[in-house]
Amino acid sequence: MQTKKENSLQNNTGLVEFILLGLSDDPNMQIILFSIFLVIYIITLAGNLLIILLTLTDPALHTPMYFFLRNLSFLEICYTSVNVPKMLDNLLSGNKFISFISCALQTYFTFFLGGSGSFLLASMSYDRYVAICKPLHYPVLMSRKVYTSLAVASWLSGFFMSFGHTSMVFTLPFCASNVINHFFCDIPPLLKLACGDTSRIEIAVFAVAMVFVSLPFILILLSYAGIIAAILRISSSEGRKKTFSTCSSHLIVVTLFYGSGCITYLKPNSTYLPNMDKYLSLFYTVLCPLLNPVIYSLRNKEVKSALGIMFRRKPLR
Repeated sequence: MQTKKENSLQNNTGLVEFILLGLSDDPNMQIILFSIFLVIYIITLAGNLLIILLTLTDPALHTPMYFFLRNLSFLEICYTSVNVPKMLDNLLSGNKFISFISCALQTYFTFFLGGSGSFLLASMSYDRYVAICKPLHYPVLMSRKVYTSLAVASWLSGFFMSFGHTSMVFTLPFCASNVINHFFCDIPPLLKLACGDTSRIEIAVFAVAMVFVSLPFILILLSYAGIIAAILRISSSEGRKKTFSTCSSHLIVVTLFYGSGCITYLKPNSTYLPNMDKYLSLFYTVLCPLLNPVIYSLRNKEVKSALGIMFRRKPLR
């Protein structure tokens, strides 16, 4: 007897929904995982909202660097909210179904926000480069018009990249199965469900990812090459340490973001390992949005100072 998931799989026009297997089928483990990820999600939202509030209300944080950080925190709120609520519903209610349209939208926004995040990080690295290597020209090179344009370009880049990715994948025929071994609609497991020869689509998806991931990464590397060269020219060790500390938080975030993302997406689809990739995805969809505000709060004196002022009962006299 055919089950619901086996119906309407002749082509992608008849496909009504997918099934997300999620992280576990064990009811007890599902409750444990739900509790853990619910707490992480709440902390992630609170932490990033706090960063946004701080950078808006504290005049000392009205600089290009914190403008980009505010954009990044807003992006992280959106990014984690695309996938985590559905994962929590999957764990709590056991509802593993997701409609074709919802799956396409989830894929679109995942890559839209991920692509925009990579360009925002590149913009932040350029800001640090100008601040350290060209401090006298900083007000001109990072004027309001410049840093606003960089932020807008970052968001638009992710928008167009994701549109191409999503349209290429969801115009494929899905006729073998509608079961996705993942907790959200990701491109590698979706390509495994497509009928016929998908090698051209895989190459196209890989090529687009290479351009939109490698381009900002190259810009980041060039920025840090200039920053390191400038730091090495500083005579005192204390001066070198102080200068490097201004960009250490950003460097940690870049490493976390690109480390997990590159391992997942910049590899041939033939090497796709469902379970390993699924759990690795938790790192950049759940943990990175959680860690970013923590990293910037704990390693940044200006943010810690703003936090102290916000939570101090009495103002300093």
